[in-house]
Amino acid sequence: MEHHHLYDGGENDYMQQEDDWDRDLLLDPAWEKQQRKTFTAWCNSHLRKAGTQIENIEEDFRDGLKLMLLLEVISGERLAKPERGKMRVHKISNVNKALNFIASKGVKLVSIGAEEIVDGNAKMTLGMIWTIILRFAIQDISVEETSAKEGLLLWCQRKTAPYKNVNIQNFHISWKDGLGFCALIHRHRPELIDYGKLRKDDPMTNLNTAFDVAEKYLDIPKMLDAEDIVSTLRPDEKAIMTYVSCYYHAFSGKQKAETAANRICKVLAVNQENEQLMEDYERLASDLLEWIRRTIPWLENRVPESTMHAMQQKLEDFRGYRRQHKPPKVQEKCQLEINFNTLQTKLRLSNRPAFMPSEGRMVSDISNAWGALEGAEKGYEEWLLNEIRRLERLDHLAEKFRQKAAIHEAWTEGKEGMLTKKDYEVASLSDIKALLKKHEAFESDLAAHQDRVEQIAAIAQELNELEYYDSPSVNARCQKICDQWDSLGAMTQKRSEALQKTEKLLETIDQLYLEFAKRAAPFNNWMEGAMEDLQDTFIVHTIEEIQGLSTAHEQFKATLPEADKERQAILGIHNEIAKIVQTYHVNMAGTNPYTTINPQEINAKWDKVRQLVPQRDQALIEEHARQQNNERLRRQFASQANIIGPWIQTKMEEIGRISIEMHGTLEDQLTHLRQYEKSIVNYKPKIDQLEGDHQQIQEALIFDNKHTNYTMEHIRVGWEQLLTTIARTINEIENQILTRDAKGISQEQLSEFRASFNHFDRKRTGMMDGEDFRTCLISMGYNMGEAEFARIMSIVDPNRLGVVTFQAFIDFMSRETADTDTADQVMASFKVLAGDKNYILAEELRRELPPDQAEYCIARMAPYTGPDAVPGALDYMSFSTALYGESDL
Repeated sequence: MEHHHLYDGGENDYMQQEDDWDRDLLLDPAWEKQQRKTFTAWCNSHLRKAGTQIENIEEDFRDGLKLMLLLEVISGERLAKPERGKMRVHKISNVNKALNFIASKGVKLVSIGAEEIVDGNAKMTLGMIWTIILRFAIQDISVEETSAKEGLLLWCQRKTAPYKNVNIQNFHISWKDGLGFCALIHRHRPELIDYGKLRKDDPMTNLNTAFDVAEKYLDIPKMLDAEDIVSTLRPDEKAIMTYVSCYYHAFSGKQKAETAANRICKVLAVNQENEQLMEDYERLASDLLEWIRRTIPWLENRVPESTMHAMQQKLEDFRGYRRQHKPPKVQEKCQLEINFNTLQTKLRLSNRPAFMPSEGRMVSDISNAWGALEGAEKGYEEWLLNEIRRLERLDHLAEKFRQKAAIHEAWTEGKEGMLTKKDYEVASLSDIKALLKKHEAFESDLAAHQDRVEQIAAIAQELNELEYYDSPSVNARCQKICDQWDSLGAMTQKRSEALQKTEKLLETIDQLYLEFAKRAAPFNNWMEGAMEDLQDTFIVHTIEEIQGLSTAHEQFKATLPEADKERQAILGIHNEIAKIVQTYHVNMAGTNPYTTINPQEINAKWDKVRQLVPQRDQALIEEHARQQNNERLRRQFASQANIIGPWIQTKMEEIGRISIEMHGTLEDQLTHLRQYEKSIVNYKPKIDQLEGDHQQIQEALIFDNKHTNYTMEHIRVGWEQLLTTIARTINEIENQILTRDAKGISQEQLSEFRASFNHFDRKRTGMMDGEDFRTCLISMGYNMGEAEFARIMSIVDPNRLGVVTFQAFIDFMSRETADTDTADQVMASFKVLAGDKNYILAEELRRELPPDQAEYCIARMAPYTGPDAVPGALDYMSFSTALYGESDL
């Protein structure tokens, strides 16, 4: 097995390195971890240039392919062609080629064999990579007579010297706080790190800041882990040296390149500057001349704008040119001249030929062009100001035109409609007069506006002469105003004539209206009165009255022809009005203001009068016939009534005498009266016939009869009285017979009673009044006071009529003279039944009396309320009194 050992020209150095390496075979696990990460990242920083990388340092170099590739990238040389086989022998061959190449660079490899690398020995692999790093990254470092490790350390110390909180003494603990890394970056690229914000007591932030910035801006990959450095008491020196060597190469390489470039630049600077000045002059001159060439036509353009706004915009553009565009060009022209002079001076000093600008770009050419620009500029400004003054004048005139036109148009609005209105066709006379006054006021207003129309036309003319841009619309508006003005004048004249003509016509019609009203009113009143009279319902009772009405009606008919003439005259007035309306087409909006009567109404009423006259004739004829018939009925009734009335009166007188003068027995008198009654009843047909005549009179609505004083009511009442009197007289005789038989009164006594009654019936009415009855009693021997007489009157006149009939007189006299039952006797009988008590019981009544009479008494007796009353006690005393009607006594 072939082993290689490290060696170099300086034997002590190499021996020291060998001792280090042998000692490092007992690496701290933390150091091994740091080396693995750092060496892997260092290898990848070179391998990526060949488009590859490693993941695991002891595995990925086993076939020798990537190891050979790494050496080719680092050295920039080609190695022997690698074996492409997969066998172990191929891999060992490739690794040996790599190790031989390392040895060929003056490095003696100690204790490192190809088999250990192929077998993936981590320690051997890390040792080999460290040898490569030493040879290719550290050995060539040289600073102030020191090289390799000491040179790198001295470089770090020099670069970090200005940083007080950094003290680099080694490649392990001096870097733990991270400030050394940050100081190296800040020294060379101060813009990448804000060093003032870093703190010594925050190593993690410092380390990560340096690693991140180096990776991002310096293309140095992260080869160390901040946590490993902080947590390890003594960080791995090889890892730190490897990483710091990348900083050295990054910054010192850049510095060398800059130095070389500066040397070249210094050599070329003069030529480049001269050439640049020439190019700048040519470019600036060309640009300036082109700008002048474009600007002069713009300044020489004298086409005027039509509006003030557009011209002001041009002026604003010109001022913008003066403020913004021209000043830079003045500066360019000045700079161009300075550059030209500077260039000529430099060329002269460097013994170069003088600069000759291209054709047309001489300084004199630029001066001539600039002069032309200034001339065009001055003329443009003068033209702009003159144009603006002209447009101001035009705008002022145009605004004045618009204002006056607007005022005039506002005034004319609605005027044509007002002037063409046909309101006068439906106006009354008073309305027409008001319209005429209003029109006169308008004519005055119209005349006052003439000046404004002339001013509008004059301004339009001036705008045309000054070539105002909007002259067509101004002219059109002016023409419209003038045409309308002429039209308004014609309309005003036409309306004035129409109003005056209508006024004359309406005045004529008004006079006719007034005449119509004056004549129509009385004629209308006459017709209304006539209609009222003709329709008046007349009530007459005699032939004479109807004859008077007929005479008056004939007199009225005689006035009709004259009335018809008046009607024709009144209608003639109306026809004259209608003729005027039709001829002159006057539209009569209203009716006659002086009257509400119209021809239709007059004709209608006249027709009504003509219609009512024959109706009145017929009514009078019919009433005359009716009155003749009524007179016949009156005479017919009167002829009968004048016979029957006296006959009834005679019979009444006869009955009165019979009732007083009758003789013989009561039976004889009754027979005589019944025969007399029969003779009276036989007269009934004549009464019935008179009732029939009376019925006809009533149906004919006859209420008076001058031919008789008897009315049917009189006859009827007399007849009823006659029948009643004879019936009452017969009844009295029958009652006298009953009384006589009941009381045992003799015929002589009755005759005596009759004689006494007739004697004191002084008025011969068949009844005595109270005083006659008192006198009669006194004559019969009665001696009584007022109370006693009142008691007797209550017996004979229970209804308090103030008279005493013959029957009542007989009853009283028979009671006074006969033995009859009294209330006291009945009361005494009840007392016997009651066992001498002041009351009686129901069972006592039922025991002593027949059932129906006992129940009659029980039902009508009031309860007894005396001090000795018992339950069920009945009052027989008040009952006895009531039986005889003496309850009030």
